[in-house]
Amino acid sequence: MRSLRLIALAIVFAAAIAGAWWFVTGRNHVSGDSIVVYYTKIDGTTEAPYRVSLGPARDRASVAFYAASQALAGPDSAIEAVRFPAGTHVNALTLDGSTANVDISREVNSAAEGGFTETAVFKSLVWTLTDPKTLPGITSVRVRIGGARVATLPGGHFELDEPLSRATF
Repeated sequence: MRSLRLIALAIVFAAAIAGAWWFVTGRNHVSGDSIVVYYTKIDGTTEAPYRVSLGPARDRASVAFYAASQALAGPDSAIEAVRFPAGTHVNALTLDGSTANVDISREVNSAAEGGFTETAVFKSLVWTLTDPKTLPGITSVRVRIGGARVATLPGGHFELDEPLSRATF
């Protein structure tokens, strides 16, 4: 009877170790063939999802970079959306705990001045990178422009000096 208990305990222990390994390693990789990217509708407040196909790289950092790039590119041109200025792209993206650090090219500085556009474009970026199904555990986005921390865009209406989260909007 005692040996049966030891065997059962060993099986439970092995299952717990295997489950923990699966959980830890599974959080570092993205499965599936597509991810959700958000764009801000022309009303400036409503977020709408659309799906984009993933390439072969499925590690979190690659998926985050791709998701951010897709958010900056926006949806198909036939869809009315508030968009980042043409040519705006992701220079670099790193993940640090629950924060995605995104360095965006300086083309973003040519965004139409005003809180409406500035808020709308960054909302789509933040919603994309904090989607729990695409990047579990990412809850905020820190933005740099051309490698530098900036307080605001030239329009001065939207603050970028602190990490942004869905609650920001």
